Amino acid sequence: MSEITCFKAYDIRGQLGSQLNEEVAYRIARGFAQWLKPKRVVLGGDIRETSAGLKAALANGLRDEGVDVLDLGMVGTEEVYFATFHLGVDGGIEVTASHNPIDYNGFKLVREGSRPISADTGLADIRALAESLELTLIDGKDPSIPAEQRGSYKLINPRAEYVEHLMTYIEPSAFTPLRLVVNAGNGAAGPAVDALEQAFAARGIPVELIKICHEPDGSFPNGIPNPMLTENRAVTGDAVKQHGADMGIAWDGDFDRCFLFDEKGEFIEGYYIVGLLAEAFLQKEAGARVIHDPRLVWNTVELVEQGGGVAVQTKAGHAFIKERMRAEDAVYGGEMSAHHYFRDFAYCDSGMIPWLLIAELLCRKGKPLSELVRERIAAYPSSGEINLTVSDAPAVLAKIEDQYAKTALSVEHVDGVSVCFADWRFNLRASNTEPVIRLNVESRADETLMQQKTQELVAAIGKA
Repeated sequence: MSEITCFKAYDIRGQLGSQLNEEVAYRIARGFAQWLKPKRVVLGGDIRETSAGLKAALANGLRDEGVDVLDLGMVGTEEVYFATFHLGVDGGIEVTASHNPIDYNGFKLVREGSRPISADTGLADIRALAESLELTLIDGKDPSIPAEQRGSYKLINPRAEYVEHLMTYIEPSAFTPLRLVVNAGNGAAGPAVDALEQAFAARGIPVELIKICHEPDGSFPNGIPNPMLTENRAVTGDAVKQHGADMGIAWDGDFDRCFLFDEKGEFIEGYYIVGLLAEAFLQKEAGARVIHDPRLVWNTVELVEQGGGVAVQTKAGHAFIKERMRAEDAVYGGEMSAHHYFRDFAYCDSGMIPWLLIAELLCRKGKPLSELVRERIAAYPSSGEINLTVSDAPAVLAKIEDQYAKTALSVEHVDGVSVCFADWRFNLRASNTEPVIRLNVESRADETLMQQKTQELVAAIGKA
């Protein structure tokens, strides 16, 4: 077969038809099975209209390699992670394109223990195996394989066990009455939220959920669920204000990320959520280690140290965060991009655990979310991530570092370049997948300085 072009650094994503179809999915499943040699694999898929067909093709490919398939049905990515470690199977695949356009789909692959598979830990080998297969499919299967050699297929539903696991992160008695707006974006989150609602009721947890864009619908009548886009945030923020809610929560399509809004309907940048989650964990586990990325750090480090914990910096990206969390036995890892990782969740990211913990923290502190984050935003104002298109990212990085390093207190290269001064700092890093560099700037309690330095750096990058 010709080159398969949908493989990325950390997952598989491509445009339907031109890059990804059911034959490609079948080949990838065969390559995955030949590389991992699993006995049992769980499969899940999001609500996209092509996900069921691609999942069926994956199941055929796995079964033709003698692998027993456990199909979870329509689930979020973290439900595949959970089933993989909870059931003790050898691997898992979620069919999802998350927040990508409607004409895309893809796969997220894990091995035993829900360990990630990325380009340098197996994806490249799986791709080579998938491309090398010589086959002719009939009804989506390889006719040369005897029926008795094919693996089995079973539809299962471990959502009740998944929800029971989620409930272990919170203390029901800590909750006071809360009203929350939940926006599933017509993605995969709705059924999981419904199951959590039932668990709240069974435990007498006084949480009322106001549901918007709740029903899973692969045509995405309210647009692709991607709360990272500014234009997609108003529907959640407006609903919070309309219903007098204490907090708003919105998810992307496969709900591995959640995005939070305060009681005024204001969007909370992911950076400040990392600090709150670190604080929540350190209240439960004194002295714990917390992993964070280098883009914005001062707020997180201060809150971790105030809580008696140890802050550990590592490169951004789920494979790096998960690897470092395992090495450090860290209880939690957070990225400003709204990916949050948890030791007791097999070091995987979850879009459900964060809002449960923040809801509990609101009740414990007896303060509105706006008040909790206002102090932190004032202490460490930040630019948010600014993406800038450049023709030669390494040259730009080198030039900016040379320009600023001479007068800096420190320069680090954990991920791109981080340059630190007494009262402000910045991180500049190149994208793995596009001709873009990403800039983040923060200051110590000086919004004007942060804005000035951000403008100065954007101008310098434009000239570099």
